[in-house]
Amino acid sequence: MAGIVRRTGWPSGVAPPQSQNKSPGKNDMTPNSLNLNRSIHLYPLTNYTFGTKEPLYEKDPSVPARFQRMRDEFDKMGMRRSVEGILLVHEHGLPHVLLLQLGTTFFKLPGGELAAGEDEIDGLKRLMTETLGRQDGVAQEWVVEDTIGNWWRPNFEPPQYPYVPPHITKPKEHKKLFLVQLQEKALFAVPKNYKLLCAGSTSSTFEKTGLRTDYSLINLHCWTHSVDFEDLVSPKCFNFPVG
Repeated sequence: MAGIVRRTGWPSGVAPPQSQNKSPGKNDMTPNSLNLNRSIHLYPLTNYTFGTKEPLYEKDPSVPARFQRMRDEFDKMGMRRSVEGILLVHEHGLPHVLLLQLGTTFFKLPGGELAAGEDEIDGLKRLMTETLGRQDGVAQEWVVEDTIGNWWRPNFEPPQYPYVPPHITKPKEHKKLFLVQLQEKALFAVPKNYKLLCAGSTSSTFEKTGLRTDYSLINLHCWTHSVDFEDLVSPKCFNFPVG
């Protein structure tokens, strides 16, 4: 019989680790406290319908162009702020993450850059709607939950870190990852130039996409919460791997 299967990721009687991910004096950059009383609801992939819409193009034609624009904007507006959403479903009794693929080698989570002074949650909802929002006039409902992680880019280069290196006084970008709780059923419209992938949360999958560090944060979040696998038939024992 189909029903709800609850799996608690952290052993009973053992306190979860406290987050050490802090920013230089900015409380709003600190992730939410880990809370075992919170639950993540994962619905089967088959609950969702996927359509298409007009292409959504990147602002920059290449990686060097992206960092040049970041450099130009930094001189005018300061540190870039970005947000991304983690959309979780379950397939074959295992958690999967929805990823966007552009071309053959570029993968990303839905999200993007915030406008100057824009609220993080409002900005993420706007970006999610621009990327995956339906086109039939029905408003898309996005329920933004916990902060999963913070990443800082110290220079105008690809490397990012979950902390601000001590010698860096002016990070060039701050990216925040949020868990977005999906509704039980929903319709998504995917830009024609993107593919929407349902990636199993295994290290090999995320190594291929270049999102290995984001995978680790997702696993940590699931370990410290109760995970409800809704409408799961013949449940199997499953533990989230740590590394």
